[in-house]
Amino acid sequence: MKFKDLSIGQKDSITKTFQDEDVQKFSQVSLDTNPLHLDDEAAEKSIFGKRIVHGIATCGLISAVLANKLPGPGTIYLGQDVRFTAPVFLGDTITAECEIIELREDKHIVRLQTTGTNQDGKTVLTGTATVKFA
Repeated sequence: MKFKDLSIGQKDSITKTFQDEDVQKFSQVSLDTNPLHLDDEAAEKSIFGKRIVHGIATCGLISAVLANKLPGPGTIYLGQDVRFTAPVFLGDTITAECEIIELREDKHIVRLQTTGTNQDGKTVLTGTATVKFA
């Protein structure tokens, strides 16, 4: 795909079910060892009542859409605004969707509305991404 093929309103998405193995691997890579993510007993005492997936791991699905689907290969991530609106628990299936909301032709900049929803249709993250696309 080329910049000229992009249009406002275009959307794409990716879906993933988060498992314990994902949380363990992300914790190793990110060095985020918060007990809310890794320790059943500690998480049971939290406001969530059980372990949660790292918010940034769920946000990583946005990156996957941008890099692989829309705009796709060659995308350079410039920035992300994100709000986490609900917890993601082990076993939740998250769909990350990106929709083009602005195109800047002179610099090939693309702004996208970004949303993550769980298997029940509940929004777990929302924001905007800015990327450069050749």
